[in-house]
Amino acid sequence: MVQTMEISGKTTIAPEVLVSIAKLATLDVSGVSHLTPPPGNIGRLFRNTSNDGVRIIVEEDTVYLDLFVVLKRDINIRDVCHTIQSRVTRAIQEMVGMEVGRVNVHVEDIDYSIS
Repeated sequence: MVQTMEISGKTTIAPEVLVSIAKLATLDVSGVSHLTPPPGNIGRLFRNTSNDGVRIIVEEDTVYLDLFVVLKRDINIRDVCHTIQSRVTRAIQEMVGMEVGRVNVHVEDIDYSIS
């Protein structure tokens, strides 16, 4: 008879890991030029992590995100933002198993450079 041993312990996820996942998922969306830091010093007002265009708050195993993006020209802004929300939510849920409460996408500018 095979006996299985149950291992107990705790897994913690550093906020920087969540930021990295959100960044990669956002930058993978067609139409996203890059992430940009939040305007002003808004990060100081919140008890959260703000890093290169991604601000997160984790409350009771639920992640709340604000993404600050610059989009490419000649795209449908609404469609790109919905795609960002969907992909970031799915990436966090699948990779770390945490719930996502909300993904706010802030379009800070349009990149008109020729690429």
